[in-house]
Amino acid sequence: MGAGRARRIAVMPGDGIGREVIAEAVRVLSAVDRRYELGLEFEEGLVGGAAIDATGHPIPEQTLALCRRSEAILLGACGGPKWDALPRERRPEQALFTLRKTFGLYANLRPATVSSPLLTASPLRREVAEGTDLLIVRELTGGLYFGAQSRTGRGQETAAVDTLPYSAAEIRRVVRKACEIARGRPRHKVTSVDKANVLETSRLWREVATEVGRETPGVTLDHMLVDNCALQLVTNPRQFDVIVTDNMFGDILSDEAAGVIGSLGLMPSASLGEQPPGLFEPVHGTAPDIAGKGIANPLAAILTGALLLRYGLDHEPAAAAIEAAVHRALQDGCRTADLAGKGPALGTAAMADAVLARLH
Repeated sequence: MGAGRARRIAVMPGDGIGREVIAEAVRVLSAVDRRYELGLEFEEGLVGGAAIDATGHPIPEQTLALCRRSEAILLGACGGPKWDALPRERRPEQALFTLRKTFGLYANLRPATVSSPLLTASPLRREVAEGTDLLIVRELTGGLYFGAQSRTGRGQETAAVDTLPYSAAEIRRVVRKACEIARGRPRHKVTSVDKANVLETSRLWREVATEVGRETPGVTLDHMLVDNCALQLVTNPRQFDVIVTDNMFGDILSDEAAGVIGSLGLMPSASLGEQPPGLFEPVHGTAPDIAGKGIANPLAAILTGALLLRYGLDHEPAAAAIEAAVHRALQDGCRTADLAGKGPALGTAAMADAVLARLH
């Protein structure tokens, strides 16, 4: 990959600490760009509450147009108390749903890696947490959250129904994505998680996942019930490599995985479709209580930049360089307030400086 080709990245900082941490992620990406001659071009767009204030809409057409002509989208958290009273369809968070729908982002990736310098951040015993390096692939556009809903009756006679629809095609594409990713990881293992002992949708999921596993050479695919998976994540997380599961189970298990590593401030994510652009965002929220104070942890955003390079631009060396620099900074004792405990803490920019200083 040479310097001759410009590669546009849509940068949408969002609200609260989003603006602070995304700025540091761009600084790190720019340094990696210079080192590897990636030809990155960053163009900023309005999204979330900032876009509502400026245009009245959480994601204006101008921002969507920017995304369409970009190879990847780097998104900060959206929302905050200022906009909580708005109708649901006009709230800042609607920007994320619009992006998922517009670009067909059906696979959400959340890595959970316990960094050896931060073993004490995990609530699990050292011997349980150490060596955890897993990736959850969550189906993002189907299932219970998108099924038909209804409510009938009044008072004590009220009843509500949610439906859980999945087609074989929806299941196949997300399991295939998980298997493709697993082929590039050292262990080549996929665990498909369902509730096949109860749900017909899960029985279909298991059938299709089994077929995809057989069609993917070099990858081992096994199955696990979701309740057992929830238990195994906190008793033996090292057994997992890639977990693939449906929308609701993935939502719950990925937050549990964040608990395993000990901080949302370390959790990046990627949402991918069949074609670019993919969407890359740190998992944490806007944290309005610390916004503007320069103390937010930028590492989730910086690690999100690594995912953007790996899955958005297919440049593994640059992605690995960022992750190694973050590891070295933590190994050398660099900490933001959320990780420092009673020890000395670095601010947002200083933590990014520490990563940049260790970028080889």
